[in-house]
Amino acid sequence: QLATKNAAWIKCKSREEAIGQFETSLRQTGAGYFDFYLLHNLGESRTRFFDVFNMWDFVQEKKRQGLIRHVGFSFHSTPEELEQILSAHPEMEFVQLQINYGDWENPAVQSRACYEVARRHEKPVIIMEPVKGGMLATPPEPVVKIFRKANPQASNASWAIRFAASLEGVITVLSGMSNLEQMEDNLSYMRNFAPLSAEEHTTIQEAQKALNSIPLIPCTTCNYCAKVCPNDIGISGSFIAMNYLTLYKDKRAARVQEQWLVGGHGRQSADKCVQCGVCEAVCPQHIAIRDELVRVHAALGDGQLAPGS
Repeated sequence: QLATKNAAWIKCKSREEAIGQFETSLRQTGAGYFDFYLLHNLGESRTRFFDVFNMWDFVQEKKRQGLIRHVGFSFHSTPEELEQILSAHPEMEFVQLQINYGDWENPAVQSRACYEVARRHEKPVIIMEPVKGGMLATPPEPVVKIFRKANPQASNASWAIRFAASLEGVITVLSGMSNLEQMEDNLSYMRNFAPLSAEEHTTIQEAQKALNSIPLIPCTTCNYCAKVCPNDIGISGSFIAMNYLTLYKDKRAARVQEQWLVGGHGRQSADKCVQCGVCEAVCPQHIAIRDELVRVHAALGDGQLAPGS
């Protein structure tokens, strides 16, 4: 089955340019049609491009022509926004969501809440990021110990993928594999798939508790701080990136998160903090934001940000 996507918000200045993405995909694949066609990465400011270019009607037209079998969209935003999109476009046949046991209750991702919105609208789900970009294949040591105790033969990745695949209403789980060993591991437990047992669900819950017990910046991404910051610093994005580094010890992945959530959303990096403290006065979690931004820049930036600078 062949799937591809349309990112109308990337460098498209007209409907013709957005439509051109479909024509290019059709021509380059030579497949004749797509089994699954996705409007890519809806949410935040990106959704309006699909509205302005009326891509909703375009994909339905291509479906009537037999060039698309199933139409849906991928999504990285809040459950409230997902509710709005699905209510406005009940014709969408499926939703692709970031779901894994690490992000199930993560306030920045809200995997569970988004999944529940999709199910309330009776939309089948395609799961992306089941191993969180590979980070759940090498989770923190407390999590590894829990999984090893429960089943010494099972890989860390297998727990993550089976958690995702055990959810109701799932069409498929997209797992990025970079070598033959990873593919063979995935096939070993997906060829004759068995959902997680009650005991295995308990193991996952223990792993989630272990993750949650690791000290993190307690940011809930309410972004009250961003609304008052005079330098428009991407505070919550910086904190999410720092929490990635704390949990998974992967500086490259943390920097990618920072680049996307801060610079990619048009905000300033942590080193632009002038230590005014306005943000801390409105933070419901009472986070020492100025100190944490110093720590973020020291860990992820190119230089050292001195307190009070």
